[in-house]
Amino acid sequence: MASVAEDFRGKFAAPGLSIAIAQNGRLAYEQAFGVTGRGSREELTPSHLFRIASVSKPITSAAIFSLIEKGRLRSEDRVFATDGILGVEYGKQPYGRGVEQITIDHLLTHTSGGWDNGPDDPMFSNVGMNHAQLISWTLNNQPLKNPPGKVYAYSNFGYCLLGRVIEKVTGRAYPDYVQNAILSPCGITDMRIAGNTLQDRAPREVTYYGQGQGPYQNPYEINVRRMDSHGGFDVSRNILKPETIRKMATPSDANPNYARGWMVNTKGHWWHGGDLAGTTAILVRTSSRFCWAALTNTRREGTVSALDDMVWEMVSKVSAWRPALA
Repeated sequence: MASVAEDFRGKFAAPGLSIAIAQNGRLAYEQAFGVTGRGSREELTPSHLFRIASVSKPITSAAIFSLIEKGRLRSEDRVFATDGILGVEYGKQPYGRGVEQITIDHLLTHTSGGWDNGPDDPMFSNVGMNHAQLISWTLNNQPLKNPPGKVYAYSNFGYCLLGRVIEKVTGRAYPDYVQNAILSPCGITDMRIAGNTLQDRAPREVTYYGQGQGPYQNPYEINVRRMDSHGGFDVSRNILKPETIRKMATPSDANPNYARGWMVNTKGHWWHGGDLAGTTAILVRTSSRFCWAALTNTRREGTVSALDDMVWEMVSKVSAWRPALA
């Protein structure tokens, strides 16, 4: 496995690489390779923290479904409008066409009708705004492109809204609820929302390196804290009911390969990649009861798919695991 990891590090000039593989709910392999940063002599260990970018989305989805299980929220609940979860506290009324029809499920499935992760992604604009200011600005200035529920368009902003839904329903800050309801029951104690600047790094957090010049390429000039519910975390037993898990893994009509916080395929595999300037991450659950995560502190073109391929190759090299992958 070490040779596969070092090949990846060499190809992508990755200072550090951290991998964990579980089978049937039990940790089977955990290893870190390299150092915490370029020029650093600090050897990377599995306990070092990495930003995980959009791998935060399955965590947010699990938090939403935990509230649905408790009867505190419904998939069909509307988000905005006088009877919506967030009411009319953001932006100017009347809202633009379609906004009041957006439901929780539309946000989970990236079918809200707008706010995709293209050049106008709200989450990478107005860096100095807090959540409330950014949501109001977006509602006022970026109308929906399609009717809700009709078209898939990957939306970081949609998962930002889900974070605010969690806060509204629970009366708790998003990271506090997630820690209590999702992470702690899984035995996870040291995840946290990442800081924005180099000076904000947590103890044992790696250093991040971007992929050149241009907007959003400097890892320390993006508002990661504001990305909490769609991409802000640093980094089993089931904590949700089987019927809830089936719902979470069921794709919408708009995209057969995206469910509710997870990419899915017909083989029964679930996964989610994440990448921001200086960060690449992958989280995978296979139909054969393997789960794994891999993290590195750089990003270049093709890094997410290469990171995924790397772990599949690692697992295939263990003779005892090959029959389960067939």
